[in-house]
Amino acid sequence: MPNFVAKNLKNIELPASFDGVEFIWEALNGDEKLVYTKALGCEFCLVVKGRANNYVIKCDKLSRPAKLEAVQRALEAYKQLFACEVISQATAIKKSKNSNQSDYIISSDELVNRLENCEYKKIFVEIGFGSGRHLLYQAKENPDTLIIGIEVYKPACLQVENLAGINKLKNIILLNLDARLVMSLLRSNSIDRLFLHFPVPWGKSKMRRVVSPQFAIEAKRVIKDSGTFELRSDDREYSDYTIGCFMDLNDANIQIYKNRFLEVSSKYEDRWIRQNKNIYDVICSFYGSSDELDLDFKFEFNGLDLEYIKLNFANKTIKYSDHFIHLERIYILCDGSALLRVAFGSFYRPEHRYILITKECALYLFKKPLLTPENIKAHKNLEDMLRCVTL
Repeated sequence: MPNFVAKNLKNIELPASFDGVEFIWEALNGDEKLVYTKALGCEFCLVVKGRANNYVIKCDKLSRPAKLEAVQRALEAYKQLFACEVISQATAIKKSKNSNQSDYIISSDELVNRLENCEYKKIFVEIGFGSGRHLLYQAKENPDTLIIGIEVYKPACLQVENLAGINKLKNIILLNLDARLVMSLLRSNSIDRLFLHFPVPWGKSKMRRVVSPQFAIEAKRVIKDSGTFELRSDDREYSDYTIGCFMDLNDANIQIYKNRFLEVSSKYEDRWIRQNKNIYDVICSFYGSSDELDLDFKFEFNGLDLEYIKLNFANKTIKYSDHFIHLERIYILCDGSALLRVAFGSFYRPEHRYILITKECALYLFKKPLLTPENIKAHKNLEDMLRCVTL
């Protein structure tokens, strides 16, 4: 990421601006400073860390915007306004190749909007689509179906985005997210088919697996009456584990196949077949409907005491059965307000957020948490913790 190193920094009162970039306020924690910044329609923080003769200035990872150009422009403006004797730099301003909004890769917020206004007759979801052969095949064969691909590996998303564009497929959306988080964003009884083909087995770290007892419960909730969850794997132990997770559910009809032929296969599957390796299919059908999640929640704070929080704050983690809260750090603004850095939510996909607390109010800075059951529980417990901080 772009950054520069300076020997010294000028003491200029904020707010200040240069070349269309605004620096609004600073918040301090030891030798680290966050600078609330606006550039090219984006809001984020720059991080200034170090002491005299060695200040490193870069973008804060937690608030980093999608536009790399905004970060580059902000760093260049900060350098011109504040830096004395720059030692090294990597801040060249150039338009990012991916600065324009993608036609296929969308955010979690956009997913919720798309699903609320979905005009397709059916919805298929594929978790971990890799090279995209199966996902693209389903999109071509089912033009009346919305195909949602979820993949944590960004290069795979970019590759499939390119292939979808070449093939002029309009019924595909891609998410560069952890599927275990996305499941919480899907409405109950909304998915016709849920695919999980050749997931990483994680034999020595099963907590990292996609499939778990909680995943099975969520799969049943989101899949329509008579819809299916379909695992395809070369790993016998993972297949057996998946069967066990879904067997614990009520009204689950499970079919098991060995070395079943499919019209489309991945390059890895082709290799395993040449090596005479067995391929297992586990297909789970569900009957009946599930209740909708009650997710009418605003993520707002009430009745927080700024001075009490500043006096008692300390780094602390609390774990609950299905979520956690980690109070990481507190920064103090010039006017005495506080900026808290926190992590919370699901163990599988935690949220990282800033909370700005002033004498008048408290709010999430930049972005509210995703509307998931784990985040709602975490927010409520977090608010209680901040009201009576015994840290």
